[in-house]
Amino acid sequence: MSGPRPELVAAHRDVTGKKVAGLRRAGRLPAVVYGHDVPSSNISIDIHEFEALRRQVGPNTLIDLSIDGKKPQPVLVHGVAIHPVGRNPLHVDLLAVRMTEELIVDVPLVPTGEAEAISKLGGTLIHPQETIKVRALPDRLPQAIEYDITSLVDFEAVIHVSDLAVPTDVTLLTDLGEIVAKVLAPRIEEVPEVAEVPEGEAEEGAAEAGAEPEAGGTGGASEAETGADREG
Repeated sequence: MSGPRPELVAAHRDVTGKKVAGLRRAGRLPAVVYGHDVPSSNISIDIHEFEALRRQVGPNTLIDLSIDGKKPQPVLVHGVAIHPVGRNPLHVDLLAVRMTEELIVDVPLVPTGEAEAISKLGGTLIHPQETIKVRALPDRLPQAIEYDITSLVDFEAVIHVSDLAVPTDVTLLTDLGEIVAKVLAPRIEEVPEVAEVPEGEAEEGAAEAGAEPEAGGTGGASEAETGADREG
């Protein structure tokens, strides 16, 4: 979590409302930066630079934001509005942070390893708790927390939040009893049982079944012939 931070260059913008569509066509992404005791500021950033940055960093990565060439300030990507069809970003919220003030964020949970309940018993891994809430200083925020699923050897085994390895400089806020992961048994479809029929009745039924079409056919032909006789 230490080391040089990724950088993002921005420019102040006066364009707002529906007019920001022109910014997007020009390759600029409208954004706003705000924070504790920081006045809200409308800015724009290069769309391609932002998308490249998102692919390289985690959700809780600090970014040095420079506006109009001024001294960079640390920010977090607080929210991204995405187009419902094209899936391209439409707007970005950036949170300006103070390095001495703790933040509360959600941290993704990432399963690792192999569970026998899956590989040998054919179960399905479910993870009701995909993130946990933590509090930490901005430069101590975890990007993700991994947990080992090899303890899931049967369908009764469960991993709880209390089993996670959380860094000592991070305060866990999620309830320790929450379930992180378990394995569901495979669903078995029951085949309906067919009642056995005594041999004599089965043969009789088969004979009747075979006789019905013949009877119907004969009857139909007879009626046709009878009708023809009447017509004649």
